[in-house]
Amino acid sequence: MSYQTVKLEKEGRLARLTLNRPEAMNSMDGVMMGELADVFESLKQDITVQVLLIQGAGRAFSAGGDIKAMLDPNNPMEIGDVMGDVSRLARALYTLPQITIAAVHGAAAGLGFSLVLGCDYIIAEEDSKLAMNFIGIGLVPDGGGHFFLKERVGIPKAKNLIWSGKVMNGNEALAIGLIEEVVTIGRAAEYGNAFADKLLSSPIATMLASKKILHDQKTKELDRILELESETQVAMHKTADHQEGIQAFVEKRKPVFTGK
Repeated sequence: MSYQTVKLEKEGRLARLTLNRPEAMNSMDGVMMGELADVFESLKQDITVQVLLIQGAGRAFSAGGDIKAMLDPNNPMEIGDVMGDVSRLARALYTLPQITIAAVHGAAAGLGFSLVLGCDYIIAEEDSKLAMNFIGIGLVPDGGGHFFLKERVGIPKAKNLIWSGKVMNGNEALAIGLIEEVVTIGRAAEYGNAFADKLLSSPIATMLASKKILHDQKTKELDRILELESETQVAMHKTADHQEGIQAFVEKRKPVFTGK
């Protein structure tokens, strides 16, 4: 199957998924969100693939949701429909019967960072810019961001990362347990491929069995968090703070929030 915004390649037991909107730093418009969900759901049915490597084309992994697409008056994004695809891709990613590797360079922000955190093994270049920065436009994390963050660092740290929107480099993210490996600039894809090869030369069936045991017990919790994220995001889109955040982004100025 061909896609407009992503590229899926299979080489035996390895699949490579590339976010492919380099002109927009792989920011996610409605098409990409739907295509990512479709890809993950298709891979759930593919027992021939055991490892999935996810990367971004161009100079970033993903800058997050495409704010310009959200503001397009000729083709406005319907937030309810968008959240359906966002939840679909997060659930499918978490329940994949493959070991997932994120190879991160450049920015992985917002929904792009949620996608990264949903992977089993994260490799980031030392100058990567990693941020759960929804707060900057008056929104809450989605794509399972709440779930994936607290699974990796616990609830107290998750709250503070969400509230601050802090931008971290690879070393900072490694230090607090958000990622598994930091590599030098320009080598994330190389190390991602090497780790994929290592997995494929291991008794990977047993590793996948352990993943299933650990993830199955958490799936209902993820579903509930996705439901709450969707409901809350729809509500946040109607707030004055969100409108101010978007306007400030467009005008390239610091937003003035009022808590409304």
